[in-house]
Amino acid sequence: MGSVQIVTTILAAAITAVAVWLAVRAVMKMTAVIRLGQPAPERFTDKGARTKKMLVETAGHTRMLKWSVIGAAHWFVMVGFIVLSLLVLEAYFEVVGPGGGLPIIGDWTIFGLATEWIGIFGLVGILVLMAIRLRNRPNRPGNRSRFTGSTMWQGYFVEWVVLLVLIFGFVIRGFKVATDHFEFPVWATPLSHAVGAALPAWTAGVSVAALIKIVISMTWLIVISLNVTMGVAWHRFLAFPNIFFKREPEKAAGSGLGALRPMMSDGKPLDFEEADPEKDQFGVAQVEQFTWKGLLDFSTCTECGRCQSQCPAWNTGKPLSPKLLVLSLRDHAYAKAPYLLAGGGKDLTGEEKATQEQLANVDVLAMAEADRPLIGTADEGGVIDPDVLWSCTTCGACVEQCPVDIEHVDHIVDMRRYQVLIESSFPSEAGVMLRNLENKGNPWGAPQNTREDWTKGLDFEVPRVGEVEDFEYLFWVGCAGAFEDRAKKTTRAVATLLNEAGVSFAILGEGETCSGDPARRIGNEFVFQMLAQQNVETLNEAFEGREKSKRKIVATCPHCFNTLGNEYGQLGGEFEVVHHTQLLAHLVSAGKLTPVQPVDGGVTYHDPCYLGRHNRVFAAPREVLGDSIQGEITEMPRNSERSFCCGAGGARMWMEEKIGKRINVDRVEEAMSTGAKTIAVGCPFCSTMLNDGVNGKGAGEQVEVVDVASVLLRSVKPGGAAGEKETAGAAG
Repeated sequence: MGSVQIVTTILAAAITAVAVWLAVRAVMKMTAVIRLGQPAPERFTDKGARTKKMLVETAGHTRMLKWSVIGAAHWFVMVGFIVLSLLVLEAYFEVVGPGGGLPIIGDWTIFGLATEWIGIFGLVGILVLMAIRLRNRPNRPGNRSRFTGSTMWQGYFVEWVVLLVLIFGFVIRGFKVATDHFEFPVWATPLSHAVGAALPAWTAGVSVAALIKIVISMTWLIVISLNVTMGVAWHRFLAFPNIFFKREPEKAAGSGLGALRPMMSDGKPLDFEEADPEKDQFGVAQVEQFTWKGLLDFSTCTECGRCQSQCPAWNTGKPLSPKLLVLSLRDHAYAKAPYLLAGGGKDLTGEEKATQEQLANVDVLAMAEADRPLIGTADEGGVIDPDVLWSCTTCGACVEQCPVDIEHVDHIVDMRRYQVLIESSFPSEAGVMLRNLENKGNPWGAPQNTREDWTKGLDFEVPRVGEVEDFEYLFWVGCAGAFEDRAKKTTRAVATLLNEAGVSFAILGEGETCSGDPARRIGNEFVFQMLAQQNVETLNEAFEGREKSKRKIVATCPHCFNTLGNEYGQLGGEFEVVHHTQLLAHLVSAGKLTPVQPVDGGVTYHDPCYLGRHNRVFAAPREVLGDSIQGEITEMPRNSERSFCCGAGGARMWMEEKIGKRINVDRVEEAMSTGAKTIAVGCPFCSTMLNDGVNGKGAGEQVEVVDVASVLLRSVKPGGAAGEKETAGAAG
């Protein structure tokens, strides 16, 4: 060992010792902060499925590859980071001497071949990602970037570290080639040999380059250890547990889509019959009231902005960005942590839990952070502005796009729950809707005895449960389908088609009440539970004696479809629920409905969020439309899982849209850009919002918004679609 090697060895050991000590301290801090969260025992179930899903998502990059070029580049960088960590380890042998290498595998040709090509593709991948970040930098003129609000220096720092580590890996090998210390042939390591041909035969070069590589790597570790909120770096480690502990690993949809997480207190579902606000947690009022998985979510955020780029609120000038919301909660949690770790915190009555002695040495900044309200305006020092909280449509685009399975919607609704149930603080116009739900059983406040008025004028009898001995499907009409004039057309069209196909069905009529979706999504879990329990009891009675496979419900509203199928099971209601487009697609394919007249003028289809993204029903409505027009539908640029929300979800249907561009107008403009004369929908909320958007654009004479069922009815019974024609008269 020469003098150069002695110096490089000492320096490598010194910087590594500092980096490892800081990293251990950082991991302990992060673990302590995450453990401040509330229990979530359900996250430990079915470890086999969780392990499988985590391996599939990480190794297969299934979520990242939805963005093909970015996903592929990121995959090579990820594999490079994992595999080429062995080369960082090898550098510790190389600082000692130019012939140093990993024991056992270090001279295997297959090892040299694999690391060479992983390094080459890693270089290409990181250069692609750097170019994409630069092209989408927030300060670029006229650019609405997904990186807006991200800590850009951190992203640049991480990418340059990766690039330099990869470059110096080849420099080390190049010096080995130049000094005849390299064990791998040209065919296996062509780039290393090419670099070696350009470098001088400097024996100490191997050790010096190895030291530089170690210094770069350890500097990265030191920087991220001093910045525990640096998600762009820490996600490399935290993504694995965050994906493992996702809410429902067996679901095809993203974790946090479909059903909402029940309202929990101390790790158990809240029982409203026994709940006490002074003893039980009602939603989230303090950051430590999120579960530990919530705090892990916040820590894992990569700041990539995919959620932000797809969010309908952000894209129409509203203050909500799912990314910025998560980052605000993350920064608040870590800033408040010293106070909480010292024993501080408020109990459910608002009293301080810690003594003055416990808080005596807590940093003044942490104490100030502890005094900030979780929800509040800038003047109030709030962490999350009320306009941010109430802009969410719960469309799930953020959850769908997140590569590390953050469950944004659950966290937003948990904060809404406290605001609604404890603070009674929510947009005033939504109060009318909630009162109507409590008093009338529907958000419009319509009389219950008019729930069956949509059946008037049909040329067949619509059977009621209890009036017929047997039926195959219970037709869940929904509040919109029973009371809203445009939605009645869909209800009548579906009933007409079911009758035409010979399907045995029945309705609850006045026995049906609101599914509770708008109450739950706005945060009023109490009203949801009241409505849902009533409906579960009614449905269980209607299906008495039947096994689940024969307790079939067909619904025209995706919000009802989602609530009945995914959430009523939490209350003892187990049913097989299908959307009407699924049933109609089956009836057409079985030959029970035959489209005969193509619908002209071109059709584009708008995917409802709660049908498509939340429940993965993409094919059925397109199959029905394809059969109806006897051709291909014209897709909008944003379709299927990337469909753009109509703006009505999350109870936004009953709230005024006062900030930015109207979401429904943005979607209508996209639909009209396809040139299609018919915008087909599969949801009464979407129908209302898009109709309003078309009328607002003054395009009512050129473009028609109509449900998939009505399109099919026109094709099956051309010139005789009585359901629609008679509804128009009834609506007038």
